[in-house]
Amino acid sequence: MAVFLKRIGSLCVEGVRRWLPDPFVFALLLTLAMGAMAMFWVDATLFGVITGWYDGFWMLLEFGMQMVLILATGYAIALSAPVMRLIDRLAGIITSPGQVYLVVLIAGGLLVFVSWGWVVLTAVLARELASRVRGIDYPYLIAVTYLSSNAWVVGLSSSIPLLLNTPGNFLIESGLLPGIIPVSQTLGSPLNLVVAAVYLVVSPAVMWLMRPRSAVIELAELRTDPDDANRPSVADEADTMRLEEPALSDRLNASVLLQGVVALLGLGYVVVHFATNGFDLNLNLMIFIFLMLGLLLHRTPIRYVVAMGRACSNISGIVFQYPFYAGIMGIMMATGLGKAIALWMASVATLESLPVVAYVMGGVVNFSIPSAGGEWAVLGPPLVEAVRELAGTAGPAEIQGHVARVAMAVAYGESLTNLLQPFFLLSVLPVMGAGVKIQARDLMGYVLVPFVVLFVVIGLIVALVPVG
Repeated sequence: MAVFLKRIGSLCVEGVRRWLPDPFVFALLLTLAMGAMAMFWVDATLFGVITGWYDGFWMLLEFGMQMVLILATGYAIALSAPVMRLIDRLAGIITSPGQVYLVVLIAGGLLVFVSWGWVVLTAVLARELASRVRGIDYPYLIAVTYLSSNAWVVGLSSSIPLLLNTPGNFLIESGLLPGIIPVSQTLGSPLNLVVAAVYLVVSPAVMWLMRPRSAVIELAELRTDPDDANRPSVADEADTMRLEEPALSDRLNASVLLQGVVALLGLGYVVVHFATNGFDLNLNLMIFIFLMLGLLLHRTPIRYVVAMGRACSNISGIVFQYPFYAGIMGIMMATGLGKAIALWMASVATLESLPVVAYVMGGVVNFSIPSAGGEWAVLGPPLVEAVRELAGTAGPAEIQGHVARVAMAVAYGESLTNLLQPFFLLSVLPVMGAGVKIQARDLMGYVLVPFVVLFVVIGLIVALVPVG
């Protein structure tokens, strides 16, 4: 089995390198494809498509900025002296490439279970281990890190279940749902627990069997600047920025008290927030926590400035590509193409098969709408209507259970096809690709086999395992 998976994996890697363009090219091709589909399927006009595209450009500005900040602030934490010492100790325990792959997969899955934004911590851990442990195939390690982030959908920051549990959400306001669906019926359901177990067991098993053992490409070989490995620490670089003569500006730049007070005040707010609202964790709060922790760990303003300068050096992909995907989302929503696709697929389903149809639908539409919340805004209403129509005279509790199952199916499908969407590598490459000569096509082939295995296994679970 291991030999077979390695051969298939090698073929996939070579094929993807030949055929997969840069993620930006993928975005341009997808823009034209969705525009053409809207014109031919729902009779949208060219001007209507272009208008929807333009209006959509600005839909994900907040989310795009959140992604920039979660990556930069998380990376800055990893550049602090305490975290570097912790990684050094960890590298003394983990001494083989196989151990690194497994630790990154399992640790990554556990981290994103808490919050999707914690994928940046996994990326930092993986990169630092790659610089300390010999024999690691770096493109493969990036693929491992990318795969580990896929488990976020079963965790506490999963967008669709959290939206269903939000009072006054758009499905309630439109009259499609009588009230919220608690997370006990979605994230805490037997269905989700089984899928979570699959991510923690099947993904590591498949990647372990596929791991390269010969002709590996190490991080050192891919560095664009060989001296980057010997770059001075943040503290050392900050010290070089002092003036030769004593100055008030330098005392302020190096003020531990100034930065410490601000950081403690910020963390005090976080404590009060959790005490008042329970474990209410979202991207904004996660960014704020990362920011305050970074201030505390780097101790002085000038050190944090240096750390953030390094952390922001490789985020251009997010800055200019997110608006293009938001534009594709705008086409889907403004022209009614997304709703038309959902209604067509729902029309061929029964109540029993609708979750599987929703699972496939979530995966397909994800290529055009790179946001779980945005995708559910398009697919949710027609799918809930389909549940109500197919359920006939069923009571509210039964209908709610069917909606919960369909919603989780969309979430699983949406998350899984992230593995085929090079756009989502932008959550990993700003950290792992900084100062490294590597492209999406060099590693996307490694996740094709895990995608097929997971898609089949989770599809069977969606079809057979009940929500409650």
